[in-house]
Amino acid sequence: MPFLYRLIAIILATVFSVLPAQAVLGPESIPAAFDELLQSQTLSNPAMIVIDGSTGAVIYEKNAYSQRKPASVMKMLTGAVTVEYLDATSVFNTTVSINPEIKTVIVRGSYDPWISLDHKIARKMNRASLPYMGFRTLTYVKEFNKGSLKNYKVIYSGLYSQDVANLKSFWAKRNFKPAMKSVTDDEAFISMGEQIVSENSPTVAALLDWTLLWSDNLIAERLARLSAKAAGFSMDEKGVDKVFREILAKFEIDDSKLVVADASGLSRKNKITAHLMGELLYKLRKDEKFALIYLGLPVGGVSGTLRTRFLTTAPSAVGLVRAKTGTLNGTATLAGYVQSTDREYIFVTLADEIAKGNSALNKARAAIDRVLGRIAAPNIPAEISPAP
Repeated sequence: MPFLYRLIAIILATVFSVLPAQAVLGPESIPAAFDELLQSQTLSNPAMIVIDGSTGAVIYEKNAYSQRKPASVMKMLTGAVTVEYLDATSVFNTTVSINPEIKTVIVRGSYDPWISLDHKIARKMNRASLPYMGFRTLTYVKEFNKGSLKNYKVIYSGLYSQDVANLKSFWAKRNFKPAMKSVTDDEAFISMGEQIVSENSPTVAALLDWTLLWSDNLIAERLARLSAKAAGFSMDEKGVDKVFREILAKFEIDDSKLVVADASGLSRKNKITAHLMGELLYKLRKDEKFALIYLGLPVGGVSGTLRTRFLTTAPSAVGLVRAKTGTLNGTATLAGYVQSTDREYIFVTLADEIAKGNSALNKARAAIDRVLGRIAAPNIPAEISPAP
């Protein structure tokens, strides 16, 4: 990875050595230039804001207070509440124990958001393995039950319904068909017998990093609900709505135009404004506590969902943009940070009125890339001191 970044730096230096000085817009030139660039029919009247990362001053805005569909840019709110309410170093533990006296298997979870159905992937990525838990259970039920898989029941706590369904299906295929009952964590704890499995998730920090880098909808949804629970709200859509508004209130950001239908951005009912998201990004960047979010964002032309962006559309921006992508049919969004010589800009672009289909989507993405390419520039010193 260090070699990759050095290579990118060399490429950027080469690119900028041949670009004319006026190619990179200064703050005073951005409004007129962006007004012209955003007239592109491929973007179809987008909402946009550009904020000076040092001062918080709004450099440019267009439709900044208009309610728009954020798509996966919504995950920036998920990131904010995850860092605020969950311990970044913590993991989610799932145990399986057997109490032969009451012929019961006890699965005690902590709502691990990323239990894997593939054992090899689980071990490679330090995830909990459902097959491992399933096979260990079968082995020990037979051991305690004279080789039989009959007359045992399963009680569980702290599992998502999908994980319960996956376990039930896994066991049924292997002729273990116990009655399964959801219980409280206290009930599961009291019933625990001999522990046969203990599986952990990656850390919350690693889960969030993956979510932002690859825009994982399932983990985003679950992290937001876990954050809502930790904040004292219900672990559902209503709780997510409340915890999102609470974090905005802590940052003194107006939430009156926010509409929350989910935490992943998949719903078309979600609504934000470019101004709201711009303020959030600015304040997250200013608070070291939330550095995890900045570091976890995809880098243009380098990583995650931005790995193929800017390479041909705006080569000058490769390696200089950290941002969250968003995609729905008819919607292309991008929000994050762009380096521009001696400063950093926060930007939000919400194009949710474009034509439907992949062709229109790709054209809109390219147009957004080209806009950012006009302000992206590395901070290369005028003189480089010789090595000591």
